[in-house]
Amino acid sequence: MPWVMLFLGLAFAGLVVIAACAVKVFVAVRGLGRELQQAKAGLEPKRSALRTAARRLERARE
Repeated sequence: MPWVMLFLGLAFAGLVVIAACAVKVFVAVRGLGRELQQAKAGLEPKRSALRTAARRLERARE
């Protein structure tokens, strides 16, 4: 019977470690998502200007 309690304790400790890692990953993914949104917002005006310049060049070629 003491072995069963030991194994259950070790299993529980392992689950706690896995849960802590999962929380860290979740927080990191949320932070990365925020960074991607900021980068996208910063690049959007440049993307729009590039698209406008490409249209002008295309019209000039015609």
